[in-house]
Amino acid sequence: MFEKAIDFLAIGDTATDAFIRIKEASVHCVVNTEKCEICMRFGDKVPFDYVKIIKAVGNSANAAVSAARLGLFSSLVTQLGDDQNGKDSLKNLDHERVHNKYVKIHKGKPTNYHFVLWYEADRTILVNHIDYDYKFPSIKKAPKWIYLSSLGGNSLNYHEEIYKYLQENPNTKLCFQPGTFQMRLGIKKMQHFYKRSDVFVVNVEEAQGLLNTESRDIKELLSELHAYGPKIVIITDGPKGAYMLDGEHFYFMPIYPDPKPPLERTGCGDSFASTFVCALIYGKSPLEALMWASVNPMSVVQYVGAQEGLLDKHHIEWYLEHAPEEFKPREI
Repeated sequence: MFEKAIDFLAIGDTATDAFIRIKEASVHCVVNTEKCEICMRFGDKVPFDYVKIIKAVGNSANAAVSAARLGLFSSLVTQLGDDQNGKDSLKNLDHERVHNKYVKIHKGKPTNYHFVLWYEADRTILVNHIDYDYKFPSIKKAPKWIYLSSLGGNSLNYHEEIYKYLQENPNTKLCFQPGTFQMRLGIKKMQHFYKRSDVFVVNVEEAQGLLNTESRDIKELLSELHAYGPKIVIITDGPKGAYMLDGEHFYFMPIYPDPKPPLERTGCGDSFASTFVCALIYGKSPLEALMWASVNPMSVVQYVGAQEGLLDKHHIEWYLEHAPEEFKPREI
């Protein structure tokens, strides 16, 4: 039977997110909006507005949905429990037209469940990755792109299976957006993935953590990460915009103007990175892809959760056509 090549294969853990809308808290920052902490009264009862449950989320699941919305053949390699959250997550992926042949259901295990403390427009996420028995599936027809992101703390051997598959399929391109465990492993243990990456995406704080520095010199951060092997390095900086090093030139890309104040920022990085890759799949240049990538987060922040606001290709192109003159990458 003819098997169509997957455009976009996302690999990573999937979770259910419980968004808790906090009413009373405070934010304390060292300098301006850097190194901030959310503070609540210790040992007290802290009121909240409501809880919103969202199924089938996580860096890679969000990216897979993003690619499907943009019209690509998108697939997801992930782990789910055999509980109700797992069943609901599978239905959500089906609804979003994400190919689920490589979704593994683990009997007797729960689905990952995260608590999202949502205060003002930002969030702090309490994560817990279940120790699944990871095993990379047999994928005969190599995908065009693999998008690798967050996996659990017992996945080191699984990473080696993924890397072996990448080495066996040199024409498959890799976007690496490391999650918590992958960053805790450090660059040295994951260096082969950095070297194999066509696109590498982190935010400023993640770049600082990986490089063990407090420097916010963007060119320095980009250059040091690029030295480990990725062809293109992107560092996002929230509402301040994003930066890219394509191997020769440094660029700054502003955010797309928000139509109204952001409601909630979960999934901005996922929508940015996945849309960048999707634009490349559609044959766009890295600079054009940078513009595509900066549109989707503008819509995502107008909704609760990472997926509801994801745009289709038609709307991305519409926003680009109606973008202000200053919305374009500039060399720095």
